[in-house]
Amino acid sequence: MTNNAVLTIRDLNQYFEQGTINETHALQGINLTVTDGEFVTIIGGNGAGKSTLLNSIAGTLPIDAGQVILAGRDITYDDVTARARWIARVFQDPKMGTAQRLSVAENMALAAKRGEHHSLFRIGTPHAARPRFQEALKRLNLGLEDRLDTEIGLLSGGQRQAITLLMATLQKPKLLLLDEHTAALDPKTSATVLHLTNQLVQEEDLTTLMITHNMQDAIKYGNRLLMLDHGKIVVDVAGEQKQHLTVPDLLELFNKASQEEMTDDELLLARDE
Repeated sequence: MTNNAVLTIRDLNQYFEQGTINETHALQGINLTVTDGEFVTIIGGNGAGKSTLLNSIAGTLPIDAGQVILAGRDITYDDVTARARWIARVFQDPKMGTAQRLSVAENMALAAKRGEHHSLFRIGTPHAARPRFQEALKRLNLGLEDRLDTEIGLLSGGQRQAITLLMATLQKPKLLLLDEHTAALDPKTSATVLHLTNQLVQEEDLTTLMITHNMQDAIKYGNRLLMLDHGKIVVDVAGEQKQHLTVPDLLELFNKASQEEMTDDELLLARDE
């Protein structure tokens, strides 16, 4: 294992409806090492295994075979709660990362205690924490620093997703998982949240995996790109090679690796499997 590896996946296999006529080999011997500070974008068509991979890493999907190591710790059999101490995740649905009847400040207070045991009946926002939350919200440039006491459910989807992203990084995670976190937003808001994402990842030096269905975004953001197809990693480019990629280049790499033809439209229309 690489010394500065944050995430190491060894021979990961996942099956759906195993042992039945409908058995699907969703992940087929995935081997992957992600080093400290890498920002990895992940693309692939429907059924490629993108969300299955993130679910396996986060612990929401028990692992059928293989090993997952995070910062030198074997977490293969840790449940999602145990992994939450080190892994933060932002989902596609803005409602999934926040409690809509709680205020912005109360949601942020919960996020600041990620991985700790706490009671929902004793939620509070320490007065001393409010300036910290306001300062964090200012970074979003959305005027939300003056809305600490607003119920988060009253905010727009874009505002809520931006706060969810901020909450995921309040307590720096070992690994940040972004599961098509802008797919439910309109194009303008999506671009804003992606810009904020890139800013936070760079400023906080966060090791990040980001699923996207947009090839151009996958090329634009991050310093490494993976393409999955039928449960396998078929393209893995980083550094200077990634910097000079174009969409036609990426499609050509895919078509050579998989010996299949894929169009830009197929990936743009792809959604969670």
